[in-house]
Amino acid sequence: MISRLRGTLAEASFTEALVECAGVGYSVFIPICTYDKLPKAGEEVTLYTVLVVREDDMSLYGFATKRELKIFNLLNMVNGIGAKTALNILSSMNIPSFCQAILSADVKALKKINGVGPKSAERMIVELRDKIRDIDPAAEFAAGAPPAAIDRNTEDAIMALEKLGFQRIKIQKCVVDVASSLPEKERSVENIIRHSLQSLNKG
Repeated sequence: MISRLRGTLAEASFTEALVECAGVGYSVFIPICTYDKLPKAGEEVTLYTVLVVREDDMSLYGFATKRELKIFNLLNMVNGIGAKTALNILSSMNIPSFCQAILSADVKALKKINGVGPKSAERMIVELRDKIRDIDPAAEFAAGAPPAAIDRNTEDAIMALEKLGFQRIKIQKCVVDVASSLPEKERSVENIIRHSLQSLNKG
């Protein structure tokens, strides 16, 4: 496994860098966020890398920071999101904006990315939401997303609405907002569900 390259940057484009290490040139696919951090050709560069092996292809992907690499690896684990789409996501959105979109369940923003449809966007949100909190906890507050810890009654209300056919990624913020707007003594599961349904039906 090639996990890091340190050598001379021979040349680079928005999507690819050629790094020479001990006389060997490594062609590395990169996102634009990494391209922006590259030095001038002829200078030393370090890239954190991952080798992605498919039946008919072996490609090396490189990143300027470990956080970029971690986001790429997480995206690559989402069903339906391959390495090229993961790279495109990192090129289309900066990491704070991506984290905010995941935590606030912003399907509209995610599906604007080439190669990402509504279903792929929803899968990313469901599968990455908790993992993104570990990478960029500050993004949760910037996104206006609900706190990581949801009280028991609110969680029970969300689960009840899911059983009624609502998708969690579409109702969670609404339910949390409704619960926080109610006086503490009125935050029963039944009350939260009733007020949430009123709010959802208005939409």
